[in-house]
Amino acid sequence: MAELRGALIGCGFFAVNQMHAWRDIEGASIVAICDRDPERLRIVGDQFGVARRYNDAAELFTAETLDFVDIATTVGSHRPLVEMAAAHGVPVICQKPFAPTLGDAKAMVAACAKADVPLMVHENFRWQSPIQAVRALLDKGEIGTPFFGRISFRSGYDVFSGQPYLATGKRFIIEDLGIHILDIARFLLGDVTSLTARTTRINPAIAGEDVATMLMDHAGGATSVVDCSYATKLATEPFPETLIELDGVDGTIRLAQGYRLTVTGKSGTRVSDVSPPLLPWASRPWHNIQESVLAIQRHWVDCLVGGKEPATSGADNLKTFALVEAAYAGAASRELVQIEALLQ
Repeated sequence: MAELRGALIGCGFFAVNQMHAWRDIEGASIVAICDRDPERLRIVGDQFGVARRYNDAAELFTAETLDFVDIATTVGSHRPLVEMAAAHGVPVICQKPFAPTLGDAKAMVAACAKADVPLMVHENFRWQSPIQAVRALLDKGEIGTPFFGRISFRSGYDVFSGQPYLATGKRFIIEDLGIHILDIARFLLGDVTSLTARTTRINPAIAGEDVATMLMDHAGGATSVVDCSYATKLATEPFPETLIELDGVDGTIRLAQGYRLTVTGKSGTRVSDVSPPLLPWASRPWHNIQESVLAIQRHWVDCLVGGKEPATSGADNLKTFALVEAAYAGAASRELVQIEALLQ
């Protein structure tokens, strides 16, 4: 079968991880790249041996014959680029945050559906091997039906030095990080019916919130707490680990710092190390995220080849994006927000 031909639009900080992962995936390769910054275009092109380089996305779509496009730009450009890809009939994988607003996200999903073009959001945290290990325990019924969950990401890591734009937006931790943690909650406990939230800003040098706590009701009856912080200083920095507590009718699951997974059920307690593999191009402590990039991009290729809908399709991601919008609305009003109303 012929190798899938892809293009990358956006050659910034995180896109390098995507390029490394594409190089490791059999059956697909990046044949062209695009960025408005000629220096970033040169650096990525030279590093990964991509000769076909463009400063303009419209020119890229006109000149290239593509099987997919990987959009790794900042959020403000996502809608026009996704709609451009749809207009050219090119399947698209789009970086998160998916869109500036839920309305934009709905429009992007609609454009791809109308053009019959596959669309996946690069919602990669759920693809980390420790998170997948937790999901596997649930699927095996190790703790029975879960009734409570806490999904937590608390850190004092300086994310602004590598991505300074994060300090300038009025929205920060829920939009940039919380969307991942909210998606994990959906992945483990199912869709959410209602949400309430509280946010605050501890770091005076940034514009947005850096602490958020969300309480959610899930359709299956479970309750979850999702809490995120970039203002939490700990003796051992956990970045970028997501910690998980799940209580079920037959037992508990705990994913603790250091990738220590403990499951307690009818047969007793088992403890295992679910540390993610350190890929040759990865570096600690980013290796769990870098590994998940490879996993989600491989999933995308498998779905394209097999004609399947991706787990984090655009349509599915609307349900996660709605939680982000609900969290900001709930934090502003300090009232419970119904999710279904946002999705209509």
